[in-house]
Amino acid sequence: MYAIVDIAGQQFKVEAGNEIFVQRLSQAKDAKVEFDKVLLVDDGGKVKVGSPYVKGAVVKATVLDDDVKADKVLVFKKIRRKGFQKLNGHRQKLTKIQINEIA
Repeated sequence: MYAIVDIAGQQFKVEAGNEIFVQRLSQAKDAKVEFDKVLLVDDGGKVKVGSPYVKGAVVKATVLDDDVKADKVLVFKKIRRKGFQKLNGHRQKLTKIQINEIA
């Protein structure tokens, strides 16, 4: 059984037991969260597609870590023949969640 769920503006394919990284959530560590924006549910071949969301479908998860940093993204700017170079780095903060069940 899997579901396509909208979490913080991004779509994820989730199954029970999966651990995924999502954009930073406001919940603290070990908090229980529920996502009701379920776009699709596949239960062993029986597919339910929402318009836009599946009614009554909820994905329940637990926050494992609320302060994880993603890989560093380097932004390099250069203007040719002018001697201008600039290097900036950025690490996005993420939240690690574990999917408990799809109801």
